[in-house]
Amino acid sequence: MSAQSSNPSAQPEWTLGSKITPRHLERLAMVYVRQSTAQQLVKHQESTRLQYGLVERARGLGWPRERIIVVDDDLGRSGASAEGRPGFQRLVAEVSLDRVGIILGVESSRLARSCRDWYQLLEVCALFGTLIADMDGLYEPSNYNDRLLLGLKGTMSEAELHVLRQRMQQGKVAKARRGELGLLVPIGYMRRPSGEVVKDPDEQVQSVVQLVFAQFEARGTVHGVLRYLVNNGIKMPVRLTAGPAKGELEWRRPNRATLHHMLKNPVYAGAYVYGQRQVDPRRQKPGRPGTGRSVVAPGNWLVALKDRLPAYINWEQYERNLEQLKENSAQGLGAVRNGSALLSGLLRCGRCGCRMMVAYGAGRQRYVCCRNAVHLGEPECQSLVGRTLDECMSELVLKALMPSALEVSLKVAEDLEAEHARLAEHWRQRLERARFEAQRALRQYNAVEPENRLVARGLESQLEEKLAAQKCLEEEHQRWLAKRPSPVGEQERKAIRALASDIPALWKASSTTSAERQTIIRQLVEEVVVTILDGTERVELSIQWAGGHRTQTTVARPVARMEQLSYWPQLAKRMEELRSQGLASRSIAEQLNKEGWRPAKRRSTFNGDMVRTILSRHRRLRSTRHEPRTPAEALRPNEWRLAELAARLSMPSITLYSWMKRGWVKGRQLEGALRLWVVEADSKELARLKALRAAPKHEWRRTRTPRPTHKEL
Repeated sequence: MSAQSSNPSAQPEWTLGSKITPRHLERLAMVYVRQSTAQQLVKHQESTRLQYGLVERARGLGWPRERIIVVDDDLGRSGASAEGRPGFQRLVAEVSLDRVGIILGVESSRLARSCRDWYQLLEVCALFGTLIADMDGLYEPSNYNDRLLLGLKGTMSEAELHVLRQRMQQGKVAKARRGELGLLVPIGYMRRPSGEVVKDPDEQVQSVVQLVFAQFEARGTVHGVLRYLVNNGIKMPVRLTAGPAKGELEWRRPNRATLHHMLKNPVYAGAYVYGQRQVDPRRQKPGRPGTGRSVVAPGNWLVALKDRLPAYINWEQYERNLEQLKENSAQGLGAVRNGSALLSGLLRCGRCGCRMMVAYGAGRQRYVCCRNAVHLGEPECQSLVGRTLDECMSELVLKALMPSALEVSLKVAEDLEAEHARLAEHWRQRLERARFEAQRALRQYNAVEPENRLVARGLESQLEEKLAAQKCLEEEHQRWLAKRPSPVGEQERKAIRALASDIPALWKASSTTSAERQTIIRQLVEEVVVTILDGTERVELSIQWAGGHRTQTTVARPVARMEQLSYWPQLAKRMEELRSQGLASRSIAEQLNKEGWRPAKRRSTFNGDMVRTILSRHRRLRSTRHEPRTPAEALRPNEWRLAELAARLSMPSITLYSWMKRGWVKGRQLEGALRLWVVEADSKELARLKALRAAPKHEWRRTRTPRPTHKEL
């Protein structure tokens, strides 16, 4: 830069030109001052002083001091966009109101680094006759030659910003590919003055980090790890990175975000990674370059160097942790729940392919495919009682576990002993740290001169605090020892082996929780496809086991009506045959049970009352197809026998009878020998009854049909 351009008070040649007119001098002169970052304000103050010096240049051009306005609202803000720059927006607004005669800036890059913002300013200045001045000259945007030169300067300013950004980003990526770019290290690591990343030298810090990964592998959920740490009073170690206590170790309460970050951080697997969070221009907010970052998949990281850092886990375990976190999310199977349903998250509808949900009610659970019902307003695809599927899957899983029973039992004993040893070691480290801090406070107190009470009082208070903390921790340790289960001895090992030989008893034991059963099933089964065959009691299961093996089986579910049974015609015929032989209802039930017939719902055998009810109902259904035996039994137009209309509506006769008693339908009783009930229902009434039958039961009570008298019935 020439001497003339470096001196703001110098008068360049263009001040003598004819571009400045009295109309320009009547309006304001605005000096725009901007620095891109706060660091430039501290370390590059000469540039800031040079921009403020443009006030003297404006005075030299003829503007009085009171008519010169300095716009410095954008100090520390990037010029890549007009968003987030109130100073630039104020400048454009003042020009649009025809209040500005000239805009002064050191160079065009101070005003805008974006051609969009730069050309907008040029358009407004050309429209209202505002001049633009920098260190090189005076320009009139309405003049073609000046406009061409200003446009070229704006383009070069934008290109310069792009080149600078690209150069800096390529330098960072190149340094990261060598593994030398300094990044923040997570919990359990430290960075030496040489730049080398090592494990934290504190043994307790390392043991806590290892405990987190061990518990996640055992429990499978972040919440399970968090509850374990809280229940055992374990805190997380944090090395302070700022402030007067920088570098010191601080113990904080565990929280879900910290544990989630640890499980997803590849540094713990010994990998040096750069570019996990990249900027998405579609999500970036204008004027805020730090926004718009999103987490990318491991395959899209800019740099991934394995085995470059000391590791707490191997890479295979890190990938298993990521897969487990994905399965725990809404997109996967979901985390293991405490509900009684054992197949939560594993069932898929064989008709529509959607994942089936669990619905609890009245102490029971059902597996329901309701995705289309919720999102599209369609009827439920499939629904069945959960106990039947749970019992079937339990039998199949127990058969799969039998060959490895002894191995599992020994592994359980080893895991119990290892967990006890980890907790005992953690308590030993906590007590050792508390004793050390108390002894250090005592040495500091003894080292001070007794007469110096200003210092002695503070050290005495610190010593009392450390001694109280040590005593409190020792008392808490004694309580933990009292509650701690005894180590696994030879007697316990024999008991574990005995239980392993009887896996079904261990599976059904009251001490075994539903969450533990779900966890075992998820280790063996990947997916179960469920299909109800033709609305009957038969359910087809397609089980995809871990490892690729697939099993096809069929189970029987409980249904609401006998007519839903796939063998109902054969069963009804057989009952009529036995009745024709003169057998009583109890004898018919015993014969049906011997032949292997099974009723509907949840009963496994027939009894006399059930047979009597079925035969009576079946006889009534058949009688509706007969012609009336007397004129008194003749039906009027649009009248139905009760049993016949109930069959038409696919509902029990007793339910339709209760509707008639409540006044929801109109009916009467015939005077013939059978004393049958008939119901009046034309086509419109049939449609209403079908809609009422399909509605939920709680909506039936909303019907407000007047209750008829006994004579009307």
